[in-house]
Amino acid sequence: MTDWKTKLIHAGVHAPEGFKSLAEPVHRGSTVLFPSAGEQRESWDHYEGGYSYGTHGTQTVLELASRICELEGGYRTWIVPCGLASISLVNLALLSAGDHLLLPANVYGPSRRMAAKLLSRLGVEWSLYPPLAGEGIREYLRPNTRLVWCEAPGSVTMEVPDVPAMVRVAHEAGALVAVDNTWAAGVLFDALGHGADVTMQALSKYVGGHSDLLLGSVTASNAEIWQKLGDAHCILGLSVSPDEASLALRGLKTMAVRLDAIEARALELARWLGEQPEIERVLHPALESCPGHENWKRDFTGSSGVFSIVFREGTRKEQVHGFVDALKLFGIGYSWGGVSSLALTYDFTHSPERPVYGNRLVRLNIGLESVEDLRADLAQALLVGMGL
Repeated sequence: MTDWKTKLIHAGVHAPEGFKSLAEPVHRGSTVLFPSAGEQRESWDHYEGGYSYGTHGTQTVLELASRICELEGGYRTWIVPCGLASISLVNLALLSAGDHLLLPANVYGPSRRMAAKLLSRLGVEWSLYPPLAGEGIREYLRPNTRLVWCEAPGSVTMEVPDVPAMVRVAHEAGALVAVDNTWAAGVLFDALGHGADVTMQALSKYVGGHSDLLLGSVTASNAEIWQKLGDAHCILGLSVSPDEASLALRGLKTMAVRLDAIEARALELARWLGEQPEIERVLHPALESCPGHENWKRDFTGSSGVFSIVFREGTRKEQVHGFVDALKLFGIGYSWGGVSSLALTYDFTHSPERPVYGNRLVRLNIGLESVEDLRADLAQALLVGMGL
C-alpha cells in the first residue's frame, strides 16, 4: 500500500474531466514533464516541438501571445515582463557590434538611455532623427544602419510619423523598422500592415487596462525575425507570470468598450482645452493642432486617451505645477491606459532636439470618469494654477 506521504505528491484520484468555462485557465509551472526519455528535448519553440520549460511560456502565456499576434496581423508574438523589456528584446535580438541604430528625437526616455548606456557599450552606434522626417530619414541613415525605431505617436510630444514613407526608405537601405504601437493598443494603427518588420506594445497599458499588471509584447512580421527574437528571449530568460497573462487575457475582452469610451472622453476634453486662453496648443493626434495629424488621419482608425497640453508663453513652472497639484480626479503618476485619469509635467528646457515647450507641457491620460466631472476638475485647476 502506498504511504500517505507519497499520496500527497502522487495522487491516485483526480477531478472529473470536461469542465469548460468562459475564462481561460491559468497554467502555472516551471517543470514540464516529457512522455519518455527519448522525447526529452530542450527548445524554446513550442510551435514546432511542444513545451519544454516554463521560462519559454506556459499555455496561458502562449494563449495571450496568440491573441496579440492575431490582432496585430503578425507571424508570431513573444510576451515579456514589461514594455521596456519588449524594446530590449528587439534591440538585443536584431543588433550587433558595429551596427547603427536610429531613434526618433522624441523617443521614450528609457529607450534612449538604453542606447546611450548599454548598447553603445556593446559596440552599437546610435543617433537621433526628427520624428516627422518621413522620406527625409534618408539623410540620417548610415551604411551600417540596421534598425530604425518609430513611435506612433511619439512619447509626450505626440508627433505622428509617416511610417509608410520611413519604411520604404529604410528598407531600400537594408534596415529593419520597429514600431512602438502602444498608444494605438495594437489595433488603431496597423503597423505591420504599413510595412513595419516588428512591433511592440506595453501590454500594461490598454490591454491590461486597470493599472495592475506589467507585461509587454513583441510581434514579428516573418519567421526569420521570429527566430532571432526567440533565441534572444531564451538566452535572456524573459519569462512572465501566467497570472499576469491571465489578467491581460481578461483585459482584452473589454478593451474595445474601454477604448471607445476613452476616445470619446479624451476628444471632448482635448477640444475644450484647446478653447481655453491658458492653453497655447493641444497635442492630440486626432486634432489639427498636433504635428503629423495628416498621418494620423490617413493611417489610424481611431485615437486613445493620452495627449498633451502646452501652456501659453510666459507661464511659469510653478503655475504648471500648481495646475497639476490642484487636480482632484487626476492622479500624478507614470504609465497610462488604465481607467483612472493621470497628469504629469515635463521639462524640455535642456532638450534641444525637442520642441521649444520648455517646462510648459503637461501630459494627460483620460480614464473612465464622468467627462463632466473631469472638465470641471480641469477648469478649477486652471484657475488655481494661473493664480499662483
